[in-house]
Amino acid sequence: MSEPTRETVLPPDTKLTTTKQRWAEEGRFLTGRVARADTERLPPGQHLVKDWPVLDLGLTPQVTPTNFRLDVTGAVENRLSLGWDDFRALPQSRNVSDIHCVTTWSRYDNTFEGVATRDLLDIIRPAPHAAAVMLHSSDGYTTNLLLEDFAAEDALVAHSWEGAPLTREHGGPVRLVVPHLYFWKSAKWLKGIEFIARDTAGFWEARGYHMRGDPWAEERYSDD
Repeated sequence: MSEPTRETVLPPDTKLTTTKQRWAEEGRFLTGRVARADTERLPPGQHLVKDWPVLDLGLTPQVTPTNFRLDVTGAVENRLSLGWDDFRALPQSRNVSDIHCVTTWSRYDNTFEGVATRDLLDIIRPAPHAAAVMLHSSDGYTTNLLLEDFAAEDALVAHSWEGAPLTREHGGPVRLVVPHLYFWKSAKWLKGIEFIARDTAGFWEARGYHMRGDPWAEERYSDD
């Protein structure tokens, strides 16, 4: 018996999504400089901030530890459906990393706690043909990652920031954190991690953003 197909209903375009799509079409924020060596901490075209700006699709889903559910599906040996207690029972890690947003701000030295993606991969065991993941958020947002980017050493499925639970505005109770890519790749309000055979465009990628998003190479927007 075949499994039911999950359909994601995307939210309607808001003023923010329309504006950011126009930025992609215009190539806004591109400096034209050659990418700096990744030994330099601040990527090209970025400026430092001390606060943590809030960016999303204009919807803030009402996800709490009580109704939280994280499903790991697709091309894996062991599918998971985790409630809050299940998620917190997994091996826990703590990383200090930087945030780089495609809208040109960066924030240094963020302490995140959660489940390392490598520990998650050890549990679910991706199938040999798995090449990428599609991240699904509770607000309808999606974004794609190559498997090697999802498996980065400092990548976390995070529940805490600076010693406190992630706030709802920043993606709590659980979000992805992939520090070496622009932060639109670190999906907020994470509810699904789907392992797929072919890298496929997510929400912003289908609207002109780059498929990978390396800040040091200024991979802000698609070349197409």
